[in-house]
Amino acid sequence: MDILILGAGAVGLSLAARLSKVSDVHAVCRQKHADTIRAEGFKMTGIWGEETSFFSCSEDIPENGKYDYIFISSKSTATRSICEQFADVIEGNEVISLQNGIGNEEIISEYTDHVIGGTIITGFEWTGDASVHVSVESGPMQLGRFPSGMDDSVQKLAEVLQQAGVPVFTTDNIKGALWSKVLYNCALNPLGAIMGVPYGKLENPHAWSIIEGMIHEAFRITAVEKVRLPWDNAIEYLRYLKEYQLPNTRAHHSSMLQDLAASKRTEIEFLNGAVVQRAKEYFIDVPYNSFITSQIHFMEDLRTKSN
Repeated sequence: MDILILGAGAVGLSLAARLSKVSDVHAVCRQKHADTIRAEGFKMTGIWGEETSFFSCSEDIPENGKYDYIFISSKSTATRSICEQFADVIEGNEVISLQNGIGNEEIISEYTDHVIGGTIITGFEWTGDASVHVSVESGPMQLGRFPSGMDDSVQKLAEVLQQAGVPVFTTDNIKGALWSKVLYNCALNPLGAIMGVPYGKLENPHAWSIIEGMIHEAFRITAVEKVRLPWDNAIEYLRYLKEYQLPNTRAHHSSMLQDLAASKRTEIEFLNGAVVQRAKEYFIDVPYNSFITSQIHFMEDLRTKSN
């Protein structure tokens, strides 16, 4: 099986390393990572094991490449530009979004009729060029036909991932799975970035009251959009977040915190910002998510303009 991974950062390269054991993989990544992988291999540590892997990678796609599946694992802010750059390769192919937030699959569907939604709640942290530490995992990867349903192509991909040692489930309700991850990220990611603390510190009652406000607002949006979630209401989800998800990712630092430290734009518009945008369409007031979105944008401006 031939697999292409576009926008391969920490997540995409870790996935490429695993898949390279059972399939032919090419990862499109930054040149510094490609050079290191060719010379020394990709180094992975943490809960996915410690290993060094060699696989095909470069800043572009090999000529005349044919692929069974194409992953997009970039930041959500790059989805549109990646689809534009590689439109000829994406068109008509099976494309999997393995990204944060709401809206990536809709963008990809403008370029191909074969879209698979994916979620992964695992912490991947850079430790050097082509070197990643897999720190935490709050559940298996989920895959499903977007916007809903299941088919043989999704099942076949899941089987390949399982053979590669990647925990994965399939679902006929990928939109619900995507929103489930968005709830988790909306609750912890921006607040962890603003406060500069690992997720475990957000159990503090003052921080938790903000999280409660954001989650109750997000559930108002999912109710209007009739998204099927594993929880009947915000209170049930908040209990799950506090008792299961937060303990399993207590030591993890927000990806937004890492982006801000590197003076990069964050994915806020695909998370809390997506809640705000949808709320405007439905004339719903979401002050907690509006404030947190504006706060992250303020921090982005401070860092990007100072550099």
